[in-house]
Amino acid sequence: MVCRMFRLETEVDNARRDLLRRRLRDTNTAASPVLRALRGTPPARESPLHVWVSDANGELAGGLVGHTWTTWLHVTHLWVDDRHRGAGLGSRLLAKAEHLAATERACAASRVETWDFQAPDFYRRRGYEVVCVIPDYPPGITEYTLVKRLG
Repeated sequence: MVCRMFRLETEVDNARRDLLRRRLRDTNTAASPVLRALRGTPPARESPLHVWVSDANGELAGGLVGHTWTTWLHVTHLWVDDRHRGAGLGSRLLAKAEHLAATERACAASRVETWDFQAPDFYRRRGYEVVCVIPDYPPGITEYTLVKRLG
């Protein structure tokens, strides 16, 4: 019988985080016929997608940070400076990201997570549908996951 010793660590380690993500992606790809078929093709690789808007002074007025993977756009962050809200910048940022994802990266759908005090209605007005609701995440707040078919 082999006795193994393990050491648990809690330090933040970006190199090991990246290694873990690669290994998990490889495990998932091996287990999924669809992902295996896509392996190595551009849609199968996770690619960052960023869209920025600056004001007349060159200052950051808003931005969208996300990524595409397989046939999905995942919007991670969408923000517009308070001074520029109501000018349609959020809609323009989202529309540009969706357009790039659909036309240049063959994405068929988009997803986003948002809290109840942020923007669930903003996304609904742009064709997103709620597919998941998590109450009290964090306590007193509700998180929504919304999706939209692109094209």
